[in-house]
Amino acid sequence: MIQENHTALSDFIFVGYSDLPVLQMLLFVMFLLIYVSIIAGNGLIIYIIVTDPTLDTPMYFFLKSLAFLEIFYTSVTLPKMLVNSVSQNKTISFVGCAAQIYFILFLGGTECFLLAAMAYDRYVAICNPLHYKLIMCKELCLGLVIVSLTINMPVDIGQIYLLFNLPYCGTHEINNFFCDIPPVLELACADTFASEVYMVAASALILILPFCFIFASYVKIISVILKMPSVEGRKKVFATCSSHLIVVSLFYGSATIVYVSPRSKETLIVNKLLSLFYTILIPMLNPIIYSLRNREVKVSLRKLFRKCLIGLLRENKGKRIMGLNVASLM
Repeated sequence: MIQENHTALSDFIFVGYSDLPVLQMLLFVMFLLIYVSIIAGNGLIIYIIVTDPTLDTPMYFFLKSLAFLEIFYTSVTLPKMLVNSVSQNKTISFVGCAAQIYFILFLGGTECFLLAAMAYDRYVAICNPLHYKLIMCKELCLGLVIVSLTINMPVDIGQIYLLFNLPYCGTHEINNFFCDIPPVLELACADTFASEVYMVAASALILILPFCFIFASYVKIISVILKMPSVEGRKKVFATCSSHLIVVSLFYGSATIVYVSPRSKETLIVNKLLSLFYTILIPMLNPIIYSLRNREVKVSLRKLFRKCLIGLLRENKGKRIMGLNVASLM
């Protein structure tokens, strides 16, 4: 059936904002700056965690995994969006569209479960601090990351199978910047009820289940924080969770609206903007959120910048001395 659909419809065309040509170059510059900042920001987070021994803890192991994930996640959509914003040919093949949706679902679902693993790490650190190192050993941390990567694979494969076994015999213009389930479903010329039910069920499993776990973890964390006698102690402990809470709120809020809310023409326009938000803007904001609201990361960044500055000064001093020696010889 997939092969038949491929024969009837060889590719899709991205509409995006192609009806406004003056925006195309602006979009290219904006997408390029966002992509560079995502690579640089998340790459910097990975570098300082790998090189700074003081950040060799479970919390930063998960943060490093999240930074890797954000780079791969945005690389599924942004390079193609950059090409489309300056090219007249804004097409993507049928198979390419299926692959893009699969990796968006796979990496997005992985992020959901990884955020849940990070919530569990904070729960153990605050509610069971004496056994934290014993419980959050390297084997468990690695196991949680592997589970996050694999648990949603069968669900995503089923989603792709249902979606791309639908007949697409009408228009092939996707009202979005990249392939995603809601805009692709709009192009099907058959009953999409089964795919829509599966999408909501998959969203309940991949979005809502980890969110419920995160919510339960933070209910327990907040109850422990409120029992602390010192106000300063409460602030200090809550500061270790605040960045994670902000990221969870931004990611889950936008993703839930896109995949769980009822579909209409108005919501499709809103979803186009929200899908951009959680696929490219949140990965750009994550390093900023974790840097500004995390004392250890800020300290590590200062050490790195100081080291780079000292290296530059020494290099300039060496060049100056070499220039003076050459001048004296002449």
